[in-house]
Amino acid sequence: MAAYDTDDAIAMPASLLSDGDAHDFIALLKPRVMSLVVFTALVGMLVAPGSINPVVGFIAIICIAVGGGASGALNMWYDADIDKVMKRTAGRPIPAGRVAPETALGFGLVLSAFSVSILGLAVNWLAAALLAFTIFFYAVIYTMWLKRSTPQNIVIGGAAGALPPVIGWACVTGDVSLESLVLFLIVFLWTPAHFWALALFKSDDYGKAGVPMLPNVAGARATKRQMLVYAVLTSVSAVLPWIMGFASPLYGAVAVALGVVFVWHSVQVLRMREDDARMLPAKKMFGYSLVYLFVVFVALLADSLMARFGALVV
Repeated sequence: MAAYDTDDAIAMPASLLSDGDAHDFIALLKPRVMSLVVFTALVGMLVAPGSINPVVGFIAIICIAVGGGASGALNMWYDADIDKVMKRTAGRPIPAGRVAPETALGFGLVLSAFSVSILGLAVNWLAAALLAFTIFFYAVIYTMWLKRSTPQNIVIGGAAGALPPVIGWACVTGDVSLESLVLFLIVFLWTPAHFWALALFKSDDYGKAGVPMLPNVAGARATKRQMLVYAVLTSVSAVLPWIMGFASPLYGAVAVALGVVFVWHSVQVLRMREDDARMLPAKKMFGYSLVYLFVVFVALLADSLMARFGALVV
């Protein structure tokens, strides 16, 4: 994962560092979210037909990573009030008082402009436009509007997190194809079940902050039913690369097996008692969902690389 190290931070303008150290600015980038963005974008880039100069590809990944980090900084700037209330987020740099809100805002805006402009100049402007839209969608549509106004915030807002593989694909091909949209669909459908599993055992946190997550609005039972629906839809979408012919039957078998386990976990959550204070099934599903998405994309990447190697050997 690309992020600023100490030397990079020292090279930044003093105004940006006046009220926080390097670790705080790295935290503003949401490194865990950034790592997912980088990974799915890289897979999209490597499975896309054609090739890209390694140096240009490296620049593209750095820009996508910085753009994802900029989204995180803007999200933390706007959400500082609710982050301060939630136990899970109270230690973040802004609510903890280590970084001023206006500093985080400037940091996010500068990184947004930098990442989009460099991606456009070094790679292509379609990829840059998609990155700009992703930042806007996450920072404005999701953070400023959806998150506090509808229990479907994660469903609609998930589009921002699902776009990186499409951006990676566009970096190589210069266009958006049906295959790249399938990669988008996998991440998009995966997002609700993944985050609602977290929301189930963090519902008190979201309730105190006034965030209308589905468990707090519709109740745990309705949330668990919708998680099962999305787990099934995600599992079906992950098989589409094989059905559409841009992945092998071996990938299809892996995707089916992973999907069966994903659905099984969602069934265990559905069967979880309402008075289960430990909520182990929800916690296990949250953990497995991360493994699921990672392995699906690794399998897709491995399948694509094996196909290209086989073509070269032949």
